[in-house]
Parts: sequence; structure tokens; C-alpha cells
Amino acid sequence: MKFYIASGFANIATVRHASDLLRRAGHVQTYDWTQNDRAVDIDTLRKIGTVEFEAILACDVLLLILPAGKGSHTELGIALAAGKQIYIYAADGIQPETAASFYYVDGVTHCSGTIEDTVEQILERF
Repeated sequence: MKFYIASGFANIATVRHASDLLRRAGHVQTYDWTQNDRAVDIDTLRKIGTVEFEAILACDVLLLILPAGKGSHTELGIALAAGKQIYIYAADGIQPETAASFYYVDGVTHCSGTIEDTVEQILERF
């Protein structure tokens, strides 16, 4: 399975941990954005955006780790439009008052608890 993890810079440790668990299970990460610094110019934004777009199209599974920012929600939209398998993780569950309507589209799986539980849930399907 090929996977992509979307989230914000505040969740880098969790993203890296989930990535490590999935890679150790033999799966392939299509792109690791946690290796980047924050983009501060147009050329860098364009390059990163292009690579991330292609990585989402190449993945089988997109894991969105909440809380996440606008870029992550754009990535969610790309994955939805491309028909990818999507998991949304929020440790305490998704709160409807802060949720996007796209969190509730058919085919989106909600996960809570520990990130390890979420990774295990993904691995059970693949």
C-alpha cells in the first residue's frame, strides 16, 4: 500500500510516528513533507504543491491527522476527488462544531484514540 499523511506542522511528531509504523509494516510513503521547512516564497510553494499533489494522486490511502490547516484540507479534497481511501484521525474524536462537511462524505473513516490504533485499523484493511 502507498500512503500519504496530511496534517499541520504542529503535528510533525505524530505524523513521523505514524509514517514509521506504516513503513515498518512494509508500506510506502509517497511523500514526507515533514522534511521541509515552511515555504516562504512562491517558487518553493509551487514546487512543494506540485510534489504533494502528485504524491496524493499516487497514494492508495490518505491519513488526515487533526488538527490540520488549510493545506491539509486541500489535500483532503484532492484525495476525495481522486477516490482515495481516507482516514481522519482526531485523538478525542471529530467535533461537529469544528468539522468540515467533507469529513462526513461516504467512504471517509473516522478514527480516535491513539495513533497506533488508527495505524492498526489501516493495516487491517491492507
